[in-house]
Amino acid sequence: MRTIFYNIGSIQTMDENDSLLVEKSIIVNNNLIENIVDSIDEFESSDAKFVDVGGRAIVPGFIDAHNHLLWAGDRFNEHNLRMQGKTYAEIANMGGGIMETVRQTRKASEKELHRIGINRLNEALRNGTTFMEAKSGYGLSTEHELRLLSIVDDLKKEQNLPSIHSTWMGAHAVTPGHTYDSYTEEILSDQLPKVLDSNLAESADVFCEPGWFSVEQSEDILRSSRQGGLDLRMHVDEFKDGGGGELAADLGVRTADHAHHTSMDTRLKMKDAGVMTGFLPGTPYCNGDEWPNFAAVQGEGIPFTMATDFNPNCYINSIPFVGSLAVQRNGMNPFDALASVTREAAKSTPRSDELEHGIIKKGSIANFNILKSKHWESWCMTPSSSPIHSICLEGNYIEF
Repeated sequence: MRTIFYNIGSIQTMDENDSLLVEKSIIVNNNLIENIVDSIDEFESSDAKFVDVGGRAIVPGFIDAHNHLLWAGDRFNEHNLRMQGKTYAEIANMGGGIMETVRQTRKASEKELHRIGINRLNEALRNGTTFMEAKSGYGLSTEHELRLLSIVDDLKKEQNLPSIHSTWMGAHAVTPGHTYDSYTEEILSDQLPKVLDSNLAESADVFCEPGWFSVEQSEDILRSSRQGGLDLRMHVDEFKDGGGGELAADLGVRTADHAHHTSMDTRLKMKDAGVMTGFLPGTPYCNGDEWPNFAAVQGEGIPFTMATDFNPNCYINSIPFVGSLAVQRNGMNPFDALASVTREAAKSTPRSDELEHGIIKKGSIANFNILKSKHWESWCMTPSSSPIHSICLEGNYIEF
């Protein structure tokens, strides 16, 4: 059945051929955009469903290309420790950090974790996210990583929630009793083969950072993951330039995220190798750190995405807030910021059905946001509240 969205103020399509459209209507047929037309007169006698947008602006559905969706507990006390001068590594050595979340996540039942996932997906949807990359990584054993991946797989089957790209991130940290060498061996000999057999993951990710997985360990895990058919993602250079960006370029991974301290020479190597840079501005915001030099990266024509990095240390599940940080605090223009969470994010986080997303055009998936304002720029201008009035999600109209 067709759904016809009309009386649209403007459409920021993110189509490089014709980005901003006015006085148009969007024809949706099932889950695809059938056409964008000047007039809907020919459809007025049909049994199509008509949605009066009320002069509001429309932008593509947001793609959250880096989200640690599934974990239990919280670590809100750690900000006070950072204010006392403790580093991320020192907090981890005190028993906090990732391991505190691992303990709480392992204690939680599958039913509880499923409920947590539903609640977070609903929150993301209210903020305009229509597609999300969701990582495991808070299990840190074969049994518990598979459990998280299985719950994410169940969440994929839920209706009227963002679609999910599932990433296995068993290489996130190590549990007490393991060294990084011994856990890397366990990953290669046991965890990764069982993840591959399960068919529950589309990508693999590794936390390649001094003090965590070394460049050599990361390379072994990533090469084995690629041989098993997984796409490759990386956490690199979050705290210092530790060589993660160089490895990302050498391997030609799909995206290298954080990349906060990656040198410009390495950024250019990543660009030449087809590696997307994934900026996560919520992380320095939450940690009180300096911002990445977005302007220098843009000046070199380096493609990049932005995402939430939603996790216990960065409790941000709103792409519009990330856009606000870039635009209202870092001088990025709203169009470039929007591109990074739609069209560019689609390149780093593709759909398994290979349908085009992150763009509004004929033949693409019918995922788009109807804003509360007639101005498309409003998508990133309301940091304390959602700018989203309603959503077309996989062809279904959802009003909040």
